[in-house]
Parts: sequence; C-alpha cells; structure tokens
Amino acid sequence: MTPTRRQDTAVTADDGARLWASRSGRGTPGTTPLVLCHGGPGLWDMFDDMAGMLNDRATVVRWDQRGCGRSEPCAGPWTSGRFVADLDAVRRHFALERIALLGHSWGASLALNYALAHPERVAALIYVSGTGIGPDADWHGAYEANLLARLGEAPQRLARWRELPEASRERAVLQWSTEFVDRERAIEHAEHMADPWFPVNSPCNKALNAEARQTASTPALHSACQALELPVVVVDGERDIRPRSAVDSLVRALPQVRRVTLANAGHLPWVEDPDGFRDAVMMAMTAAR
Repeated sequence: MTPTRRQDTAVTADDGARLWASRSGRGTPGTTPLVLCHGGPGLWDMFDDMAGMLNDRATVVRWDQRGCGRSEPCAGPWTSGRFVADLDAVRRHFALERIALLGHSWGASLALNYALAHPERVAALIYVSGTGIGPDADWHGAYEANLLARLGEAPQRLARWRELPEASRERAVLQWSTEFVDRERAIEHAEHMADPWFPVNSPCNKALNAEARQTASTPALHSACQALELPVVVVDGERDIRPRSAVDSLVRALPQVRRVTLANAGHLPWVEDPDGFRDAVMMAMTAAR
C-alpha cells in the first residue's frame, strides 16, 4: 500500500548529483501518481500545504531541483535539458511508469519541457501560474510595475526592500508578500514560504532565465506544443501580478487544454483558494486515468 506519511529520500541523477525528494499520500488503484515541480529557478520545494490537500487522493512526489534547497550543492549544469533529465531520475527512483505532472511558476515551464521531451511518460500536465511560451516582453515589464505598486502600498516596506541584499531572507519575504491578494495576511503567507529557508541559488537562476529568454517564442516551441497530445489544465490566479494574458499563446497552441482561473487568488492559488485549486487538480487527475 502507498504510504500516507512523508518519506524523504535521496535521488542520484545520472551524473551523480544527489537530489532531495519526498513521497507522501495514498494513491488508490488506478490513480496516477502526481509529481510536483517547484518554482524559481534557484529556489526549493514549498509544497507542504499543497501536498497535504492532495494526499488523500494520490501518491504525491516532491523534489528539490539540482543544487537547490535540500539537494546536494553542485556546480550545475544549469540547463533545462539537465533539469528534465533530473526529473526523469526522480520518476525512475520511485518506479513510476506514467505520472501526472504539476509545475508552478518556473516549474510550470520545467513540467512543460518534460512533457514535450517524454510525452509517453506523462498522463496529464497541470500548468500553474506559468508565463507562457512567448517573450519576456509579454509579461515582465508589467510584473515589475505591479511588484513595485504592491510594495509601495506600504512605503516603508518598499524602502526596506530596496536597501536589503538581493539574496536575503527578509528581502525575499517582502517580495513574496506581493504574490497574495489578501494584503493583511501577505507577510504571514510569505513568511510561511520562507520556512525553512535555504540560500537562493543565484547562478542557477541567472543561467536558466537567460536560456528561457533565448528559447521563448520560437517556431520549434510552438510546433512542439501544437503536437502535444495529452490533457493539460492551466491554472491561473486572476490577480497574479504577472499578466495572465502571457499564457494565452500556450493555451492557443495546445490541442487538449482546459483553463481554470481562480478569481480571488494570486501567484500561489492553492493558498488563497484551496478548494478551487484542488478541484482543478482533480479535474486533471481524472483526465489522466
């Protein structure tokens, strides 16, 4: 029987890098296991709450990406192809033939890239709070303006954010507080994201973001998405500070896609609309059978 308690383990990638991973939940017969891909790049798994709301319906596997969080420090390489291979090592470690794959933010791009590379191993894709397959110009300028506007609601927070070192925990908490619609609880939610706290992997972040800028909006990427014959559920928080219109090009390209927009949620919709988020994930899990 699939375990209900969380079991942490180390996964060894094909180049010897060791990755933290964890399995929890109780999958019923015929239920596809669910693998989660966290955001960043350069951050770590923050999906305790998400896994908790899904553990009664599926086996849930989480992992920290290469050189990040609880995974072993390493020197890379920081490429999407390498991270796709690491994700496949996690799948093999847990002896999962086919998976439902959920990616959040940068992790949504990683999950999409994995599905494009290995569609036979993915039963369904859940694309949460991603930024689509177009150029950064589709969203990044508006994101920066919205970030500063939300920080500016409390001028002392904006001033403090500007003076702090880029990789500090306090600065991250202030920045992450902009991701929530409920402004009274925004700092509380952001503090929860930062517990536990690990050093941000800045080289990883810079390299993968640079790669993403080069590969976005290419004809090859659009063609690959048009040929992806598996069910995809796109989940948006309507009040994410990244314009949701950035995802439109991906939705247009995918042949089997449903979009769920949660009206009173930001970038982490499972925090602010857990029932709506769970329903969206269960929709995808049902399609994966």
